[in-house]
Amino acid sequence: MKKKIVGILLTAAVAAGTLAGCGSRNPSGSQTSGSVDPDSGEGAVINIYSFNDELRNRITAVYPEIAETSEDGTTSTLIDGTVINWIINPNQDGVYQNKLDEALLAQGSAAADSKVDIFAAEVDYVVKYTDADTNVALPLTDLGIDPNTDLADQFDFTKSVSCDQNGVQRATTWQACPGVLVYRRDIAKEVFGTDDPAEIGEKTKDWAVMKETAEELKEHGYYTFASYADTFRTYSNNVAEAWVAPGTTTIKVDQKILDWVADSKEWLDAGYFDPAVKGQWNSDWYSAMGSGSKVFAFLFPAWGIDTQMVPNWKGEAGSWAVTNAPLTYNWGGTYVLAAEGTDNPAHVKEILLALTADADNLTMISKTYADFTNAKTVMQNAAADDEFASDFLGGQNPYAYFTPSADNLKLAPLSAYDQGCVELIQNAFGDYLQGEIDYDRAKSNFEVAIVERYPEITEIQWPQ
Repeated sequence: MKKKIVGILLTAAVAAGTLAGCGSRNPSGSQTSGSVDPDSGEGAVINIYSFNDELRNRITAVYPEIAETSEDGTTSTLIDGTVINWIINPNQDGVYQNKLDEALLAQGSAAADSKVDIFAAEVDYVVKYTDADTNVALPLTDLGIDPNTDLADQFDFTKSVSCDQNGVQRATTWQACPGVLVYRRDIAKEVFGTDDPAEIGEKTKDWAVMKETAEELKEHGYYTFASYADTFRTYSNNVAEAWVAPGTTTIKVDQKILDWVADSKEWLDAGYFDPAVKGQWNSDWYSAMGSGSKVFAFLFPAWGIDTQMVPNWKGEAGSWAVTNAPLTYNWGGTYVLAAEGTDNPAHVKEILLALTADADNLTMISKTYADFTNAKTVMQNAAADDEFASDFLGGQNPYAYFTPSADNLKLAPLSAYDQGCVELIQNAFGDYLQGEIDYDRAKSNFEVAIVERYPEITEIQWPQ
């Protein structure tokens, strides 16, 4: 079994099972209130692994037992004296997963205060850690959390993602990430004569209409989107099959991915993308969000508006608005898991419930961080509440668009290989779209890169 676990964790050899609604497994308690008894046998240190500061910021905001956090953000101290170590590594190129895997593999022999207690996982690879055979994440019921009652208000698709192949929920999350289209009001008024979200939504309601809209924008000297990478998630979130089926070592590239390549080439050649912007997460892409840009729109969930657009916009507040995207999609989501072997189960339970199950806390997170939080009732209330209007969006309440999208979301089949496949397919075909290589070389480069990332992969199948 140890050998099997090593293989699964370090090479992601076991993909996820069927994603279905979660069942429960022997609930051992219900939601607690108040602080943990310092004499309860809990450890002196809580180790929380994550890939950015987001999880630390959210937990610090909602967990009342945190008394102080160090200036460098590496530790927090609870009222009862327990210390939280925040262990953060970057997601890119699998660095975070490799560091986490090393720690989880050492969990059985690690000293109590060195054990992983809580860890984060993105939706692109969470199924690697919820896998029942891997067994590195505790079923929530083992902590005394009953998903059927404590987490009853969560969106169904997030609970499905959080389950292992036997329907046992092993993860939870405070956020859901339905996407919308975010557009410049000034450009909309100039080109279309209105910036009203409902009217603009008629011009972005599907890809066929969106193409006509792109041509109008081009005639006035504007680009529809910054980059071909901006549209990727609307395609990848609608694939028919997982990149790697459970129990196999074959990557199947879905036709939707090649549709994205073909459509991106057409749109780039037509002048609907800014040719100076190559991909995402670079200076040109961030500049395209600025007031001097000729880019009309971006496709983002709530976190994208708050963390990417707001800091890169230097113009007047109220210059952007949101409306429906041409296709329903989800982008991202940070899931939180309790590590098997934690010596702090009572603290871990409290933290997970405070972060993902408390309606008041989730309401506060939405107001403070503009997150779309994982509570149906909270988000329905937000959609009808003027207090959730955004100054950045000109007084518009974006939850009126986020919430209906989340209600209809069904995630594409997931596998443990999604992060690598998503990164590397975009890298390979990005070079093709930029004219640096031909189409066949892009396919070949992806095949080489994916096997370098996952040596256990034995075959890559392309659509016929």
